[in-house]
Amino acid sequence: VQLQASGGGLVQAGGPLRLSCSASGRTSSPYKMGWFRQAPGSEREFVASIKWSDGSTTYTDSVKGRFTISRDNAKNTVYLQMNSLKPEDTAVYYCAADYGDSFFKEYDYWGQGTEVTVSS
Repeated sequence: VQLQASGGGLVQAGGPLRLSCSASGRTSSPYKMGWFRQAPGSEREFVASIKWSDGSTTYTDSVKGRFTISRDNAKNTVYLQMNSLKPEDTAVYYCAADYGDSFFKEYDYWGQGTEVTVSS
């Protein structure tokens, strides 16, 4: 499975940005997909996830009400719409997919990351 993330860039505080992540190399759909981020000098943190079966979502508290995760089943693509961006949202954003392949890991596959920079 290959995950291709895109959509990162430089944006002013308060502005929007939409990230996309497409999964390829597998005919079955994932159980869920998620977005994570890693700011300079910090550990990677969970941002949001979505279950493929029913579209139920989970968010970390700091992005609730500002970010929206969604999916396109036909395209095996997950999106992260980010609104009201803050400088503290600056990070490299990674998408991940859970296909249930690993007993030990929640997410089996990771994308390469796309950089988001929010200027104040």
